[in-house]
Amino acid sequence: MSEHTVKSYDDELAHLSGMIARMGGLAEAQLGSALQSLARRDDDLAHKVVDSDHRIDELDAEVDSFAVRLLALRQPMAGDLRHIVAALNISGEIERVGDYAANLAKRALVLNQLPATAKTIGVVRLGELVQALLKDILDAYVDRDLDKAIRVWERDEEVDSLYNTVFRDLIAQMNEDSGTITASTHLLFIAKNMERIGDHATNIAETLHFQILGTQPKGNRPKGVTLGAQE
Repeated sequence: MSEHTVKSYDDELAHLSGMIARMGGLAEAQLGSALQSLARRDDDLAHKVVDSDHRIDELDAEVDSFAVRLLALRQPMAGDLRHIVAALNISGEIERVGDYAANLAKRALVLNQLPATAKTIGVVRLGELVQALLKDILDAYVDRDLDKAIRVWERDEEVDSLYNTVFRDLIAQMNEDSGTITASTHLLFIAKNMERIGDHATNIAETLHFQILGTQPKGNRPKGVTLGAQE
């Protein structure tokens, strides 16, 4: 291929990575705002999260369209093929994170109409842990930092452990005070959503590992047994 064609192809791959980075940044911001709306009982902030969810969906569709175009026109092989396929997979993972952030904000709006009797601190702490892991894996994607990706992958069990603690605390809270049952039930679903976001961060770590090396991380994913049902 000519030098001009090669540069054009490299620019297209860089553009694809940039789209994923922007999408990830939006999802990270959405999650942070959703957690703040819960912790501060901030309706305005929660509404902004819900109203902005479409931006992540739109970027997801753009990534799909652009990646399919690259696959059709460039017929990539080896590392370039992994680069494009990984972008498609990661885009889907990030889109789900955005959905969970919007769901959190919607439940925060409901919780704000209830008396502030149920304790939210454990759920917020779980959310902050997951938010930190999401930031780390998105940074790892931008920097192609395999070591950081592996560290995120290895911390999935930490998320599961904290989720189980939060789950037990919320159940105990409902048993001690029946007046907190409705609010605590919403918090249980939020906690489960946070645990799922942790799973998506781990999935991105595995995809990035495959993109860079062409293999999955060695050994079994460090995964704890989580309590409760998926929403």
